[in-house]
Amino acid sequence: MTALTLSTSSAATLRADAVVVGLAKGDNGPVLAPGAEAVDAAFDGKLADVLETLGASGAEGEVTKVPAAGGLKAPVVLVTGLGDAPAKGEGYDHEALRRAAGAASRALTGSKKGAFALPVEDAAAVAAVAEGALLGAYSFTAYRNNGDAKKGAADKSAPLAEVAVLGAKPRDKAHKAAAERAQALAAEVNRARDLINTPSNDLTPKSFAAQAQAAGKEHGLKVEVLDEKALKKGGYGGLMGVGQGSENPPRLVKISHTHTKAKKHLALVGKGITYDSGGISLKPAGHNETMKCDMSGAAAVFAAVVTAARLDLPVNVTGWLALAENMPSGSATRPGDVLTMYSGKTVEVLNTDAEGRLVLADAITRASEERPDAIVDVATLTGAMVVALGNRTFGIMANDDAYRTAIHEIAEEVGEESWPMPMPAELRKTLDSPVADLKNIGERMGGGLLAGVFLKEFVGEGIAWAHLDIAGPAFHEGAPYGYTPKGGTGSAVRTLVRLAERTAAGDLL
Repeated sequence: MTALTLSTSSAATLRADAVVVGLAKGDNGPVLAPGAEAVDAAFDGKLADVLETLGASGAEGEVTKVPAAGGLKAPVVLVTGLGDAPAKGEGYDHEALRRAAGAASRALTGSKKGAFALPVEDAAAVAAVAEGALLGAYSFTAYRNNGDAKKGAADKSAPLAEVAVLGAKPRDKAHKAAAERAQALAAEVNRARDLINTPSNDLTPKSFAAQAQAAGKEHGLKVEVLDEKALKKGGYGGLMGVGQGSENPPRLVKISHTHTKAKKHLALVGKGITYDSGGISLKPAGHNETMKCDMSGAAAVFAAVVTAARLDLPVNVTGWLALAENMPSGSATRPGDVLTMYSGKTVEVLNTDAEGRLVLADAITRASEERPDAIVDVATLTGAMVVALGNRTFGIMANDDAYRTAIHEIAEEVGEESWPMPMPAELRKTLDSPVADLKNIGERMGGGLLAGVFLKEFVGEGIAWAHLDIAGPAFHEGAPYGYTPKGGTGSAVRTLVRLAERTAAGDLL
């Protein structure tokens, strides 16, 4: 994990591999952001002119490296784009700071230390720079063989080893708390990323559950695991129905953070399909290669609960990880089979590739039995949501409009793109089955919304509930950008953590 320090040292005198400054787009050309004063002085006040000559504009995502001028201890100045300069008297947008810091961290891969001299006018800005830098300094290296590298040689693919945030105040309580939160949050987002990136031959329901148990011991969380025998005995027909075709049987994991001062209870439910072949309704060629990511919802829930414990949030947060592997075999559920869910409702399975809602339904019913103040489920649930909102935005549905709006605003606050989605009442009739209480699919149009309509059937009476469909942003197949890497992103972790903090503060429910 990349180390984080707050430093009062000057950007000119701190020893580092590179000093990072910000550049924004101004009305009359690029302008240096606050924090770059000492570096600009070393260039005789002409750094912005030098950068403009080199073609730098300050656009978001732009990174420019220049040799350091005399008087700077760092050999390189790394200039990261912040986008449009703010209006006079206004500070820089926190998400712009996150992304700029993340882009700089990625550009410093293989380096030991980066000194970040970006605008940090308050604790919130410190948090944004620290989060972005730590999230950008991510690399999944578990399966890389560096055996051919010379002994003792630096690993040029290793993430930036240390981030020093200049201009922050290490003795200021708010700044120190912001840094500590950023470090815990980034570590857990990166835990989720690691889980998502782990191949399915190594991450099975059983091994995923074992990781939850290990984290529970480390962070004082209570962890309970139901194996296939307990699931069958308990009547978890959704989980068993999805997982029965695999040699790796399903698990339901309950991971709980409790606090003596808690007044609210938040339940989080995550879809954890460790590999999704589609089952008997096999996915077509070209759609299987990234299906190790179909447990991203469970990874997000797991990481959020651990973060709540690390931050000692005064709220009870219970995570439910619905883990299964969806495979075709002689024992797999067939299209047309009827499953009896944990709730007692029966579901006619017409498409075994609509499996996520089946495991979530069992976990939502089980979570409802504890009468939490709210349930939020997170899942890479439907391709239809990706068609609707694209690859970077997750959809939010809920049984309460105010709660849906609040979660959307929280996601926007932490820098995760989301959009509130409806659940039209007329869609419910398309889930009617001639042989069971429900079908697991309805009409094709509005498929992402129908998944939410299905899940709503399993939420306990009187419990606020929201559904986050992260199918788009959970796994990024393109080039990295900002603090977002290629592969698993950890989508929704930051939203869930902020939701837990707001719940603890009594702002919601």
